[in-house]
Amino acid sequence: MQSEQQSNNNNQLVVQNSGSLSFSSHLSKEDEEMSRSALSTFRAKEEEIERKKMEVREKVQLQLGRVEEETKRLATIREELEALADPMRKEVALVRKKIDSVNKELKPLGHACQKKEKEYKDALEAFNDKNREKVQLITKLMELVSESERLRMKKLEELSKNVDSMQ
Repeated sequence: MQSEQQSNNNNQLVVQNSGSLSFSSHLSKEDEEMSRSALSTFRAKEEEIERKKMEVREKVQLQLGRVEEETKRLATIREELEALADPMRKEVALVRKKIDSVNKELKPLGHACQKKEKEYKDALEAFNDKNREKVQLITKLMELVSESERLRMKKLEELSKNVDSMQ
């Protein structure tokens, strides 16, 4: 039974203590004044912390703005340096691209030209061969005609002698 009474007393103390933590009306005026003073000090500290937080935020924002400006300046300087290294880089790249394109077009044309050149050489060789053959045939014809004329002349002379001898 005593343990039940002690348990009830402990519960009453817990209820009384928890009531003082929640600033119940059981507090004395002095306690209340101290609580208000502590609360107001706490609020003042919180406000000061918030104000300092805002100041730091503003400083960070200013620094970020400066960093962004410096980043832009550095990017501009980098572009100028790259342009300085080769001011005609874009034009050179464009001309190189055109050269590559023309090379691609030239390759099949070169093959076609070589093929036509070979066909021309073959045709020229065949033409020259036929021309030589023609010259040989003409020479042979001339020889045959000359021989034929000589033989006819010889025959005519014989006939003429025969006719002369008959007279």
